[in-house]
Amino acid sequence: MHSAWFDATLAWISAHPLAAGVLVFLIAFCDAIIIIGAIVPALPLMIAIGVLIGMGELSGPYAVSCAALGAFLGDGLSYWIGRRWGESLRGVWPFSRHPGLLDRGENLFRRNAFKSIFIARYVGAVRPFVPAIAGMAKMPLLPYFKASGLACVSWAILFLLPGWALGQAYDAVAAVADKLLLVLLGLLAALALAWAVVLYTWRWFALNADSLLARTLRWIHAHPRLRRHVGALIDRRRPETAPLVLLALCLFAVAWLWTWFSVSLLAEGGPLRLDHEVYALMFSLRNPLADRAMATLAGIGSAPVLGLASAAALAWLLWRRRWKAALHWLAAIAIGLGLTEALDAVIDMPRPPFAAAGFGFPSVAVTMTTVVFGFFAVLIARELPGRQRVWPYLLTGVATALVGFARLYLGAHWLSDIIGGVLLGAAWVLVIGIAYRRHSERSYWMRPLSWSFYGVFVLAACWYAPRSAPHTLAQFEPPPPSETITMRNWQAQGMANASVRFDLEVAGDLATLQGTLLKHGWRAQTAADWVTALRLLDDSTPAAERPVLPVALSAHPERLLLRRTSSDPARIEVLRVWPAPVRLADGTPLWVARYERMQLHHRLRLLSLWTPDPPAHVLPEDLQALPDAAPLQVRVHPR
Repeated sequence: MHSAWFDATLAWISAHPLAAGVLVFLIAFCDAIIIIGAIVPALPLMIAIGVLIGMGELSGPYAVSCAALGAFLGDGLSYWIGRRWGESLRGVWPFSRHPGLLDRGENLFRRNAFKSIFIARYVGAVRPFVPAIAGMAKMPLLPYFKASGLACVSWAILFLLPGWALGQAYDAVAAVADKLLLVLLGLLAALALAWAVVLYTWRWFALNADSLLARTLRWIHAHPRLRRHVGALIDRRRPETAPLVLLALCLFAVAWLWTWFSVSLLAEGGPLRLDHEVYALMFSLRNPLADRAMATLAGIGSAPVLGLASAAALAWLLWRRRWKAALHWLAAIAIGLGLTEALDAVIDMPRPPFAAAGFGFPSVAVTMTTVVFGFFAVLIARELPGRQRVWPYLLTGVATALVGFARLYLGAHWLSDIIGGVLLGAAWVLVIGIAYRRHSERSYWMRPLSWSFYGVFVLAACWYAPRSAPHTLAQFEPPPPSETITMRNWQAQGMANASVRFDLEVAGDLATLQGTLLKHGWRAQTAADWVTALRLLDDSTPAAERPVLPVALSAHPERLLLRRTSSDPARIEVLRVWPAPVRLADGTPLWVARYERMQLHHRLRLLSLWTPDPPAHVLPEDLQALPDAAPLQVRVHPR
């Protein structure tokens, strides 16, 4: 489903193909320039350009040529800057403040000059700096131009290729699974955001820990009263001093954010405007295939899954007689759960329309996922080598993002509930983490503990989450329509104010409708799930057995999907039936149906999809004859 700005962009590129090539050139050129290239998001822009190539809006060879030329000239400019100013660049901002920007590229360049230029073209962190380092090292021009030219051409092709592939399949996928694609992209964006926040926060503290700690200690010791109160915490002779101080600073920042966020919500008296907008967006993305997947992901934050993983970790700690760790582990979970439930009971926050009782501010599932994974990361991180200590925290971010996005998609919570749960969980993890680090000095072998916790979590999630999905979906099934019309008004004018496109309105029993159409050669297709959808990748599957992907109407999956083959095996007729967006006053079931002619399209030699042809202006005779099929009452929309 194209948005207005996307349609405008396509129209502009179609009308100005040469100017579009200049835009591609500028993106690649700026991405290659020293310093500027570090802030240019080349990858998503190149993927977007590749999509336009795949959709036929832009010439592929022309775009590749423009991208390769822009990258080559940008690298050449960086090379000239490095050759012209040499080592004096180290005294210029930002290299004077962040010498690591040049050091990483220089370490790569020293290993093999030719390979480093080629490899750096694909590594965003050093891509703009290696050509300048080659210039600083006075690398001869001919070897440099050979390496740079080969790297730029291959980079242009490979960076445009994913978008080109997506563009090739866009029309087919967008016709039947556009919402599913958007949901998956949204989930990937949530995971990328969580990953980036954890990773870059960790890296920032790693780079600034010493200076931050020194400034904090000076500030504390300048205040006699404050020095007296935190003297037990700040002990230079203990190796845990630095981590404790950094945890305390993080706690202060997270507690401030939590307080500010909670006060803002209370002052608003309910969900924020952003909450309603995100809720409406998620409601519009509801799709039967995505529903099942998100309900499964929501299950990984449930009590049985987290409880079994927590019990496994506790059993190992008790078996190894790690009494302090076990006590803190119990306190983290029990007090965290009690605190969340208490806040949910005290803060009267209106729930989303689909949310049943038990879903409020903050999100219990998100809070407890953050607490369980976060404090387990505190338990094991200090036993890992330096660079590996970030991994438990990254897993915490991934697990929390999965649970939070899934529950946001299902309409269980407002966005404020998710953010509040993350902040509350992080604050409590920092509190209990400081207490644990303050009283625990013994190290232990953490690999068996890690295998126990993460292994049981994966097994419990794989067993419980798919089985809980139907119950979870039943909790968030869209409510019945609130608008009511009388039978007489419907017979006279139908659903005059309906905003969706459909061909038939049917009042009566759905089984009767199905039985009537089965006599005319239609056959019912069971609802396609993820296992069934995998047949789309199997070329040996006959066309008659390839599933038609489901489509939702106002978050309702199809209650009935009928298909009928034609003389051409690559073409079928499809009739989709949903509950109507209004209901009849006398309680008679009311349905809407959409008729489509579909053709089997092959994309990228990997995927075969049934995609709809342009809407038919004339319905088949058997559908036009339905008004005479008593006891059903049918209205056929004129076209």
